[in-house]
Amino acid sequence: MSRWTEADIPDQTGRTVLVTGANSGLGLRTAQVLAAKGAHVLMGCRSVQRGEAARRSVRGSAEVLELDLADLSSVRAAAESVRELDVLVNNAGIMAVPLGRTADGFERQFGTNHLGHAALTFLLLPTLRRSPGARVVTVSSLMHQYGRMNFDDPNWERRSYSARSAYSQSKLANLLFARELERRSPDVTSIAAHPGMTATDLANNMADAHRSAVMRAGGKLFGLFSQSVEMGTLPQLYAATSPEAHGGAYYGPGGFNGLRGHPSTAGMTAAARDDLAANRLWELTIKLTGIAPDLP
Repeated sequence: MSRWTEADIPDQTGRTVLVTGANSGLGLRTAQVLAAKGAHVLMGCRSVQRGEAARRSVRGSAEVLELDLADLSSVRAAAESVRELDVLVNNAGIMAVPLGRTADGFERQFGTNHLGHAALTFLLLPTLRRSPGARVVTVSSLMHQYGRMNFDDPNWERRSYSARSAYSQSKLANLLFARELERRSPDVTSIAAHPGMTATDLANNMADAHRSAVMRAGGKLFGLFSQSVEMGTLPQLYAATSPEAHGGAYYGPGGFNGLRGHPSTAGMTAAARDDLAANRLWELTIKLTGIAPDLP
């Protein structure tokens, strides 16, 4: 895996890949690279207009798929339109936003980052299983290490809201889900990845107070340790394409504290390795979304 780059990606001709959040940042770069390698890319975007503008920067076969992960009716409609699929990259996300609710009443970060992606994955599993070597890549974050699953109040209805804690919980949920999917679906490989500290526009929608605090405390450090979108996308591209990527694994930058560098195996907290919590989250996800995976 030493110094793995985009040049190491095998030919993707004949494969169809769905990338969520593909209109900017890591998602757009993932779409651009995989299309250039021969894949047909479905660009999952909440805004079709922004998605079409992004698609014009993709050299290769790509189409925009309207997908709002904060609305389960949109998730269902998008999944129903997908006829072939080899790789699903659960990339989209929101970070440290003010308290809000999805169309279905879930806290926005838990609802978008985890529940929306989990529902999409559940609905697409029958399509994925028709593809030899199918993969699901779920993008988590270094912030998962601060996450704690509150199964009694996952949607912040009975406790004081913390934008950072809600984000960390959603990223921990991503890892627990990825590991449980690998355990329960033997014919679909599930892998997790994170981008380290990458300069994207994810912070644009942060709660103002949180964003200001982050910039005061870490603005100079961010400039010193952050890396380009091209580098930050490598771990999820590795997870999506490398023959050496293993199911159940977690990949991220291999440099200082996982902040930057070429892809390497990433560390996860004990909370992320908790099999009982992963099983409990799986069952809670089915209960909240009303969508059960069709598994053998």
